[in-house]
Amino acid sequence: MAPPPASPADSADPDPRPASASAPVPITIPSPRELLHHHHHLVDRRDTPRGRAWEPERSRRGEAMDGAAAAKLVPGEAGYVLEDVPHVSDYLPDLPTYPNPLQDNPAYSVVKQYFVNPDDTVCQKIVVHKDGPRGNHFRRAGPRQRVYFEPDEVHACIVTCGGLCPGLNTVIREIVCGLSDMYGVTKILGIQGGYRGFYARNTTTLTPKIVNDIHKRGGTILGSSRGGHDTMKIVDSIQDRGINQVYVIGGDGTQRGAGVIFEEVKRRGLKVSVAGIPKTIDNDIPVIDKSFGFDTAVEEAQRAINAAHVEAVSAENGIGLVKLMGRHSGFIAHYATLASRDVDCCLIPESPFYLEGEGGLFKYIEKRLKDDGHMVIVVAEGAGQKLIAETMQSIGKDASGNELLLDVGLWLSQKINEYFKKNKMTINLKYIDPTYMIRAIPSNASDNVYCTLLAHSVVHGAMAGYTGFTIGQVNGRHCYIPFYRITEKQNRVSITDRMWARLLSSTNQPSFLCNKVVEEAKKEQERTAQLIDGSPSHRKVNEKVAVSNSGGTK
Repeated sequence: MAPPPASPADSADPDPRPASASAPVPITIPSPRELLHHHHHLVDRRDTPRGRAWEPERSRRGEAMDGAAAAKLVPGEAGYVLEDVPHVSDYLPDLPTYPNPLQDNPAYSVVKQYFVNPDDTVCQKIVVHKDGPRGNHFRRAGPRQRVYFEPDEVHACIVTCGGLCPGLNTVIREIVCGLSDMYGVTKILGIQGGYRGFYARNTTTLTPKIVNDIHKRGGTILGSSRGGHDTMKIVDSIQDRGINQVYVIGGDGTQRGAGVIFEEVKRRGLKVSVAGIPKTIDNDIPVIDKSFGFDTAVEEAQRAINAAHVEAVSAENGIGLVKLMGRHSGFIAHYATLASRDVDCCLIPESPFYLEGEGGLFKYIEKRLKDDGHMVIVVAEGAGQKLIAETMQSIGKDASGNELLLDVGLWLSQKINEYFKKNKMTINLKYIDPTYMIRAIPSNASDNVYCTLLAHSVVHGAMAGYTGFTIGQVNGRHCYIPFYRITEKQNRVSITDRMWARLLSSTNQPSFLCNKVVEEAKKEQERTAQLIDGSPSHRKVNEKVAVSNSGGTK
């Protein structure tokens, strides 16, 4: 079969990166993580490996532990900034390239344009003012006309770290099938048991036949764990096994660890592509539209809320209390409440609340019971932790160094029962905790499609020689994002935007917020908006971009 015609842009420039003649020379600047150095409370470290092996690495490798020693920016006209990702040719400049095998794949012969234009980028901030800057962009994901790995030389591995999430097995399946069916790769390893599996556990061979139906199961066939990150041992294992493509599926701490692996691979001069697929059921990874498994979690949460509603309406002064996942970000509780319309009160970590007095939770519950005779409350697991801490002691940390949260559901149930018993009012409270049931189920139809697109996009990027990146959907388009952008800041529900106002309108609950809390939330949102959503706000970065745009030297 004759190969499909390449687009004019691809014919003119087979290299997947922009040609030096048509794009400004990239400038290297300190990582934007420095901007948040003195705001360490903004960095989510739930999944960060913190065992003893990690600390010697930090002292030995310094800032490389943050996943990116420098940002790679390509400035353009009208305030355009491309936040590019590393490429293996950045430190191995004489690598050969090969025709992409997709051009001979009969399944793709119907595609009008096989290959992504090498200059295509995706804007991070889709809403702009007509006279404002074009803002930050990321490199668009997709197949390139030339690849930096021949299928026969590829030895790929896949590892899953952190907690469970719907869709993990789908991502594993589609990486394997994508490598095999699209590129003809035959050597794919599964690393068992998380990061420590590189040096302390067995591996398993993965083929399309082996992974054929794993998307129908929850969890991960490779197993997962927290902690266990020893950079030198991991990269030694990668080097000894001859692995040259590493696919890391995990949360922000896992992605931070993947960034460190990339830095060590680069230091050793290895032709290894390190790529990440961000995973969090809480949807708390910034920049990307949403994380895989989130739609499934919200859908499954509806079943628990429906059960709580049935229990509540079937009893005198019935109260259904549902605890959902959300350690620091209440997106599942937020969206499940909006979708349900049966919820009377939603409590999330971002919105402080109080129990006693006018405007407090107890008075609101009392009013709803008198008006309607029943009530449904949804609470995220991270909500009210400061209130609980006033009466209970901390229960320590997990293997990754994360604070173990006290059970807000049981605590709130007890407090509600005590209040109404003291006020001689009979209630019937039913507490439902479906958290681990939700994260253990298989992904639904929409998440399965989303996982497939993420997996195929990350494979295209690795084969094209990109490395040190994570794949994500931004404004509906898949793109390659530097590791540091998804580990600097945690995505949280904004209690000052219209989505939270819609929830308050739906539930008719009090906001529980004083003016001081609202003003502080607005200031915090404004302070970080330019860093997270717009062009780099660091003074030195802006100066270098301005100099480059004016034709000066760095």
